[in-house]
Amino acid sequence: MKTEHPLEALNEYLPPGTFQPVADYLQLYKVHLTIARERKSVLGDYRNAGSRGNHRISVNGNLNIYSFLITLLHELAHLLTFDKYGNRVQSHGKEWKALFSQLLAQFIKNKVFPADIEKELIASLSNPAASSCAEDGLMRVLRRYDKKAEGQMLVEEIPPKSLFKLKDGRVFKKGEKLRKRYRCEEVGSKKVYLFSPVYEVELVGNVG
Repeated sequence: MKTEHPLEALNEYLPPGTFQPVADYLQLYKVHLTIARERKSVLGDYRNAGSRGNHRISVNGNLNIYSFLITLLHELAHLLTFDKYGNRVQSHGKEWKALFSQLLAQFIKNKVFPADIEKELIASLSNPAASSCAEDGLMRVLRRYDKKAEGQMLVEEIPPKSLFKLKDGRVFKKGEKLRKRYRCEEVGSKKVYLFSPVYEVELVGNVG
C-alpha cells in the first residue's frame, strides 16, 4: 500500500536543511512522489513519465532520514539518466553512476550527513553501487540511525552456530564465513543459503 502526501510533509522524512533542494528537483521534473510501506525487495522505485505525464518515484517510508534521502537521490538519478539518455543506457551503468555521484556530492557539500555516513558516501562517489544495501560499509553506518526492534541484529553480529529468524518466519543456523558471505542452514529443510554479513535478522537463540 502506498500513501500520497503533500510536498511539505516530506520534511519529516528528510534530514534538516534538505527539503528545499529536494523539492526543487521534484517540482522541476514534475515528479509524482509516493511514500510506500516497507517493501522487502526494494527501498525505492522509479517509473518514467512515458505517455502518462508525470515521472513517478516511490520511497519506503520506514527508512531513517539519511537512508530515505540517499534512496530518493538514487531514484532521482534514474530520472535524470532517463531524461538525458532515454532507454539507450543500462539502468545502473556509468551514466547513472555519474549522475548519482553528482547528486550525492551536492548534498555532501552542504554537510547534511553525519560524519560516519559522509565518509562512506565519499568513498563510494567514484563508483556507487546499484543499491545502498550492496555497500556493506554504508549499510552498517546507516543502520546506526534506524529505530531498532528488540532482538534485531546483522548476520555478522549473530554468534556462531546460533539460530536466527527472517521476517517470513524461516529459521537458520549460522555457519562459517565463506569469503564475503556466511553459510547458513535452514532449520527443517537443511538447505544451505549464503547471507550477506549486513543482512538484518532476529536472533532466536544458541544451539551450542
